[in-house]
Amino acid sequence: MIARIRARADSLYLSHGRTVLSTGRDGMVAPGSEHGLVVYETRLVSVLRYFIDGAMPVANVLSNVEQHSFLGYYVVAAPGVDAGEADRGSGMVPAESRQPLEMRVSRFAGDGLHEDIDFTNFATSATRFTFAIEIETDCSDIADLGRRVEIDRRVDVGYSRAPRFDGNHALFDIELEPHATWHLCIDFAPSIDGRRMRPCHRCRAFAVTDERQKIFLAEAATIETRESGTLAAVVEGTLEQAKRDLAALRLYDLDTGVRAWTVAAGLPLYLALYGRDMLTAGWQAAMLGPEMMIGSLATLAKEQGTRVDDWRDEQPGRMLHEAHTGPLSALNLNPRGRSYGSITTSGLYPFMVAELWHWCGDAELIAPFLEPALRALAWLDRERLDHSLHGGLYTYQTRSTDGVKHQAWKDSPDAIVYEDGSPVEPPIATCEEQGFVHIAKLHFAEVLWALGRRDEARRMFEETLALKRRFSEAFWMEDEGFYALAIDAEGRQVRSITSNPGHCIATAIADDAHVPRVVERLFRDDLFSGWGIRTLSSSHPSYNPYSYHLGSIWPVEHGTFALGLMRYGLHDRMHQIARAQFEAAALFDFYRLPELFGGHARDAEHPFPAVYPNANSPQAWSASATFSLLQSMLGLYPYAPLHLLVIDPHLPDWLPEITIRDLRVGQAKVTIRFHGESWDVLKKEGNLHVVQQPMPWSLTATWPERVGDLLRSLVK
Repeated sequence: MIARIRARADSLYLSHGRTVLSTGRDGMVAPGSEHGLVVYETRLVSVLRYFIDGAMPVANVLSNVEQHSFLGYYVVAAPGVDAGEADRGSGMVPAESRQPLEMRVSRFAGDGLHEDIDFTNFATSATRFTFAIEIETDCSDIADLGRRVEIDRRVDVGYSRAPRFDGNHALFDIELEPHATWHLCIDFAPSIDGRRMRPCHRCRAFAVTDERQKIFLAEAATIETRESGTLAAVVEGTLEQAKRDLAALRLYDLDTGVRAWTVAAGLPLYLALYGRDMLTAGWQAAMLGPEMMIGSLATLAKEQGTRVDDWRDEQPGRMLHEAHTGPLSALNLNPRGRSYGSITTSGLYPFMVAELWHWCGDAELIAPFLEPALRALAWLDRERLDHSLHGGLYTYQTRSTDGVKHQAWKDSPDAIVYEDGSPVEPPIATCEEQGFVHIAKLHFAEVLWALGRRDEARRMFEETLALKRRFSEAFWMEDEGFYALAIDAEGRQVRSITSNPGHCIATAIADDAHVPRVVERLFRDDLFSGWGIRTLSSSHPSYNPYSYHLGSIWPVEHGTFALGLMRYGLHDRMHQIARAQFEAAALFDFYRLPELFGGHARDAEHPFPAVYPNANSPQAWSASATFSLLQSMLGLYPYAPLHLLVIDPHLPDWLPEITIRDLRVGQAKVTIRFHGESWDVLKKEGNLHVVQQPMPWSLTATWPERVGDLLRSLVK
């Protein structure tokens, strides 16, 4: 059950001592409401609202930080800045996300109220607007609101900048260049029966600052459980909710069997079939079972391209991007009823066939998916391998008049930009797409070899080696110690610093010698926010924490990144992003990670991030990412054809122990309790060998460690 209830659901409160501020759920005190600023049971402010060019800003995320403190993010489309044409593609990115003006409201109650107003222009052009604060004062008893009482009680309002006034509106004319900020302090200072009070908190006082309160909290009895000081409850709650969300997103009409089904991408916007989303959700959450992998592979095989239809970006062998059922799609008023506008799906399909083989080891089960996988790879080699770019790189470019401009992992209209912020025009070869093809061919070659198709396997494996060499030569930026985002149509590097190279670690296309430098760069402050790795560096001129792909944080990436860090034995970094994501989950209702959230730094001014305005929640591949995080910490990798489960647990101190029950590998089931770097098999059914070994590619494991782990596994 996911029920959550709260008293006075229409109100937000912050308080300290005799001071209470109550607002509506939008953080405003509206005329005629029972909300307001109350001191000594006297409402002194009955209206408190904000306007930007005459319109109230849209609340994005609002919450108490402590009982006395509050932070609210508001976002509007930056006045006077062209947001371009409306995005009617897959992302449906709103104007306030593409060219946002952020208003951040920080409040601190105590002997009145201190308020900070901070504007940041995240748009790409300057913005000018008039900011208005509407305040109505009052003097009424909370037992009889609205009836003013003649008593010596009032509030004085002071501003750190001098406003001009229009009635009860304080007005400020503001002009902000891109990334510029503007700050205002407001003090609501009560006077009660001749005693003038001064707000006891100043700017950014989100944490408890009152010494008397600190003394009590320090000296009071403390209640502890075995999990105190850990994130165990958060991890368990997050994983359980993620499992339920995947089940809830099931598209029952697409079932290919009771135990073969697929999922919608997310709610409320993506209640449809999205090829790459369903594949990613299936392989990332594979430890739950093979059902999503089987159903997704079967569904996509039925929808694989069979003819040339430029309007739908369809070609023979190409895998489906999306299939919608709304009226516009049903009437063929747009191509989204069956659109093939992604190259990612065609690479992920053969990769997931290999993952299904690893988990199930059943040649008969995967047999129907082999030829669709080979056709998808053939389409990539035939249609998208551009031999004029560094000897051969995989590119994308729509043929449709209504097509998606960007058809790689980041598919929003403004996703791919040069280092100066200018747009990159297709055809484009992005770094992660080379990685997706690399891992697909690498793993699928192993499947072909195991099934006796040795010549095909050998040829495919040799292709991965050649692609890896070309990739390194084309994308490596020695001065940055990082991979370029993309190669443009002229063969030039797109040198923007992004999250994309994290996928190059996970897909093994990165040169082993480059891995430590790439990982170090991913975790610098401009990319790692404290909650996750941003899609674009905060130092980039196009950085925008509210964007779809220009500075936001996507949980789905972190599941993949964690597996890459596990692959190379970089456990400390893997723990860092896993912890960040589970701590982010703890902020959201039901421990449910949304599709994406804001790239704000985790610092004194931003105790929690904002959220992309149109974020789906639940989102299938955000749910699945949490299982990849767990798989990475357990070093868990199955190879069912040999009845083998390889593990290499490295649990952090914030997750000292965890048990996985009824994990299915092939025809076997096993229950294992993990603690630290140790483990115990509690129950096993069927033929399965559980062996502890670091990944073969680990940069940190030593041979004595490998031998010791193997010997300990033999005596378990």
